[in-house]
Amino acid sequence: MVELEPPLCQQRIAPVIALYDEAHLNDSRNFPQDGAKSQLNKAFWREKTLAQMSEQEWESLCDGCGKCCLYKLEDEDTGEILYTGVACKLLDIERCRCTHYRQRCDLVPECLDLRRGFDQFRWLPATCAYRLLAQGEDLRAWHPLISGRAESVHEAGVSVRSFAIPESQVKDLTDHVIEWLD
Repeated sequence: MVELEPPLCQQRIAPVIALYDEAHLNDSRNFPQDGAKSQLNKAFWREKTLAQMSEQEWESLCDGCGKCCLYKLEDEDTGEILYTGVACKLLDIERCRCTHYRQRCDLVPECLDLRRGFDQFRWLPATCAYRLLAQGEDLRAWHPLISGRAESVHEAGVSVRSFAIPESQVKDLTDHVIEWLD
């Protein structure tokens, strides 16, 4: 198996469902308060392709699950992507947020920026908004843009909050492969 190392860090600068507070942008992107009003078309993802979206629209698609920040292994023979329960060193597991989002690609050079010419979404989780939209599907009911609540992704049991472990506590990624993720 070939390790896809390190994992893709979350692609998020500013949530769309409310104006973000510039003071909180530095490494602590929080979704807005529940019930906050959108500054954009509420269903922009149904009207635009990923390539047509503004940066703010694109960033708001991240549901905050943290799955993209898990280490993945790829079977060299089959190409199958296997998830582990091991989180990137930059992921705050409780908040499911990158601790150094703006600097993540400098701190973890292999971290991918989905917005920068990346178009292979197959290795993202099946629940990921970017993957769903690339496949012509709609967002799930628990997605914060649908529910209007950032916690809905955690309440639905979709985030890594309850099971991810920091990479600093792991010696062998193959000991932490999970098959139930998607």
